[in-house]
Amino acid sequence: MPDPSPIATVVARLSSDASTAQKIADALAESFDAERFATSAFEEAPGRWSLAIHFRQQPDEAAVRALVASSVGRAAADALAFETLAPTDWVRKSLEGLAPVEAGRFVVHGAHHRARVSANRIGIEIEAALAFGTGHHGTTRGCLLSLDRIVKRYRRERDKSARSTLPRKRQRRAVVLDIGTGTGVLAIAAAKILRRPVLASDIDARAVAIARDNAHINRVGAIVRVMHAAGLRTASFRARAPYGLIFANILLDPLKALATPMTGLIAAHGQVVLSGLLAAQAGAALASYRARGLALVRRITLEGWATLVLVRPARRRRAKRGRAGV
Repeated sequence: MPDPSPIATVVARLSSDASTAQKIADALAESFDAERFATSAFEEAPGRWSLAIHFRQQPDEAAVRALVASSVGRAAADALAFETLAPTDWVRKSLEGLAPVEAGRFVVHGAHHRARVSANRIGIEIEAALAFGTGHHGTTRGCLLSLDRIVKRYRRERDKSARSTLPRKRQRRAVVLDIGTGTGVLAIAAAKILRRPVLASDIDARAVAIARDNAHINRVGAIVRVMHAAGLRTASFRARAPYGLIFANILLDPLKALATPMTGLIAAHGQVVLSGLLAAQAGAALASYRARGLALVRRITLEGWATLVLVRPARRRRAKRGRAGV
């Protein structure tokens, strides 16, 4: 998939006194959606300020001038100078300056750091994209650390028990489910360390395309399936259940809403990794899953964000009770 097209930025500039600059900024805030523009101002000389208004999309210049005129007068409106800056992929430029992120055995990096990943690490190459998940956020790192610990423990105990949370049989069935995959970093990490099928989903069609592209870049496209879906009610999720491991790095409200269907998809002894939670929200998420029989295994807190690892215990068989005299 080609990189996202850079967006040409339109900026309107004005040199004025501090009071005029503030009045214009206030007028814009009252009339335009905050996501459509951003303002900046600095003092270029004593008592003289430079105001810059950056627009996300091509603005209606006449409407902007009319708004400025009604706020501070026609002279300022006429002096407002519009300029179109050269298109720049700001997402890529910002990520190029980010160092690789280490989380256990995983290293999340961009293409420019590919050669720096040591042979004893699992490199995950994530291209710059308008989707969540570069590994730098505490929630993503918490999930990667959890995955590393889960796999290490599983491999230590694999030969000691006949039970297998991550079974070797039925290779066509997805062993791991990644809900709200974003760039696909967790799905890719699971596929690389386990070498088994992974199912990933996202509500955002653009994120789905980006995750698929990243899976191919990381050479796990054959075992990572990414689908566009909202919630967990579709037959595609049930067809591959039960899952030995489920990731849900989203937000508190959807995590609570998904507690019941997610519990129905996890295997006995399977584990659920929840994140996207502020540390103060962890208790509310935990209560929803405990109410459905899951037990907390581990809590990781990084940079004020919490990651919860829960397990679904096997159902105990009820002993048959004989009636008296029988």
